[in-house]
Amino acid sequence: MKKILILSTAMTSFGFAANADITVMSWGGAYGEAQTEAFIKPFIAATGKNAIMVDSDNPATPVKAMVESGNVTVDVASLEYADAIRLCDEGVLEPIDINSLPAGADGTPAAEDFLPGAVTECGVSTDIWSNVFAYDTTVFPEGPTKAADFFDLEKFPGKRGLKKGAKAVLELALMGDGVPASEVYAVLNTPEGVDRAFAKLDTIKSEVVWWEAGSQAPQLLADGEVVMTTAYNGRIFAAAMNEGKPFQIVWDGQIYENEMFVVPKGAPNMADAMEFIKFATSTEGLRKSAEQISYGPARKSSLATDIIFKDGKTVMAPHLPTAPENLTNALETSADFWVDHDAELNERFQAWLSQ
Repeated sequence: MKKILILSTAMTSFGFAANADITVMSWGGAYGEAQTEAFIKPFIAATGKNAIMVDSDNPATPVKAMVESGNVTVDVASLEYADAIRLCDEGVLEPIDINSLPAGADGTPAAEDFLPGAVTECGVSTDIWSNVFAYDTTVFPEGPTKAADFFDLEKFPGKRGLKKGAKAVLELALMGDGVPASEVYAVLNTPEGVDRAFAKLDTIKSEVVWWEAGSQAPQLLADGEVVMTTAYNGRIFAAAMNEGKPFQIVWDGQIYENEMFVVPKGAPNMADAMEFIKFATSTEGLRKSAEQISYGPARKSSLATDIIFKDGKTVMAPHLPTAPENLTNALETSADFWVDHDAELNERFQAWLSQ
């Protein structure tokens, strides 16, 4: 397990010892850095408690392993929505009472202030993020513009980057094949729909470069190994804003969901973990997060058109998955679908990869 718990670069400057009061596991890269600036540093300043962040390619895997082995070294973890629900159902996570969360800055109770679905039995949303695809504008100055273009090797020739897994890949394949976002899960819930998704993936399989960690997608694009790639929208935004990369997001066919803070069963600092989550998911905490990376706040009291990126000049609203103009053909991830079908579809996905 120690091989997974690598201290993030963003935290080494604090010089904290390994026995910090609170250990938060997240996804590293631009996302981990944003959470460090928005949550970790302000929490330390406000409370005087030590906190560190550790990285994982997918925190759900080590969290489950820790709880099952009875050796939990993480207090808070950042999980995808479906994983938060699944691990909660499996008894891996501590329940979180929505009434224990702070009211919004305007006094609205948390139960009314959080967006629908943003608080579950064991998780509290830190942001709304999106799977999108992006391209290098120096390669394609005038496009692509829609989901179907990702699969059009004739009009847009070149390698494609895709996450190595079924989730968000099968949905994009169906939207790329003309299925409206509103009908994707109805289609994918049938054998014929699954066949259709894999048939669409067959059309580009020979040109795919697979990625697994979120930081790999923008790097593939930057290195010229692919001409377009699926990615987490915040990673592409960070590469464009922080590094000046000529990357453009295509919002058509975006697949968005809540990211959740959870507490593993047996966390060594349970009370402090809950306090950290309350602090991070307050109105101000979620606004600070949106100043660092282009993921949307999950509280109504945090939503505002005046949120400015840390450069002091870029208005964040147009860059968020929740911007009205970015939701024209957008799909909200169905946690229920993936809790029910994750194992079988990933098994088929792995079999398809080996063919």
